[in-house]
Amino acid sequence: MTTITTHEAKTHLSRYLAEVEKGHEFIIARGKSAVAMLTPVPKPTPTPRPKVGEVLGPVIEVPDEAFAPLSDEELKEWGL
Repeated sequence: MTTITTHEAKTHLSRYLAEVEKGHEFIIARGKSAVAMLTPVPKPTPTPRPKVGEVLGPVIEVPDEAFAPLSDEELKEWGL
């Protein structure tokens, strides 16, 4: 890891950023004291998209009663 001064960092920031993109790291010092670290930002790992028809969660079980015809009483309640 290379140590650079704040003056160098301000003067040649573009050059140092190009080096950081390649994976290098720099310590920025004010005088003899280190005050900051210039490091690459980790690239996010893309989340894979699900395939068409792929089940992502728990399977929902629908009981057979859900498809049974409504009784006369239930039809009256619905106004049908």
